[in-house]
Amino acid sequence: MNKEEKVDFLLNELISQLDEKIDIPKDYQSKRLLLRSLMNIRLPGPISKEFLEVQDELLSYETNSKNLISSDEIKETKRNPKIGIFHGDITVLKVDAIVNACNSKLLGCFIPLHSCIDNIIHSAAGIQLRYDCNKIMVKQGHDEKNGQAKITKGYNLPAKYVIHTVGPALAPGAKPNNKQKEELKSCYTNSLKVADEYNLKTIAFPNISTGVFNFPKEDAAKLAYEAVSTYLKNNPKTGIEKVIFDVFEDEQLRIYTELLED
Repeated sequence: MNKEEKVDFLLNELISQLDEKIDIPKDYQSKRLLLRSLMNIRLPGPISKEFLEVQDELLSYETNSKNLISSDEIKETKRNPKIGIFHGDITVLKVDAIVNACNSKLLGCFIPLHSCIDNIIHSAAGIQLRYDCNKIMVKQGHDEKNGQAKITKGYNLPAKYVIHTVGPALAPGAKPNNKQKEELKSCYTNSLKVADEYNLKTIAFPNISTGVFNFPKEDAAKLAYEAVSTYLKNNPKTGIEKVIFDVFEDEQLRIYTELLED
């Protein structure tokens, strides 16, 4: 199958599981967006081996078609040689683990084509990621608490693993209280602990809680650096060789550059 035939196959498989009739568009781009939408809304659960094989062929092809960036290509910062900054899409980073900023259900974003990092990571990894997260949540029996960290495989991402963490949510314009500050720092600290438990050497963090969770960006950056630098200092035997702060917006790049380079 060529890539369009793969998309057609995957669309037909997912549509067959729905109660409603969905017309498949004719052009490839629209088909691909529809496929992502259907993957976004699909509940966790088993699916055919053939579906997974075709999905993995498509997603791995798309991943390998990107300009992938290895940790070696990201230069160290003046303030800490173990810390780097990357300006771009976290799903192109070829590292041991990327961190996903998720919500307390831990199942990924169900809003079709949403631009949040949770949706972007799940869309690039494949439907197995939600299935694995669901197994964690069923076993746990309750919502994920703020500041904890759980790990799954990365599947079709260039990263080997995904570490999932829930940051504190603030009302728009609110200032974080001490509890929320500590919860945010715990997201970073506990993710690093999990990375060490799995003997991972490279890990990339997004700007946790600074999107729809409304944590002030400058405060969040300072707390992120404080948590990471403290962990590295207090754990001299850590196997972690590089921590990458992934920034997507120009404003975040400015904040982290001023924090780590000046």
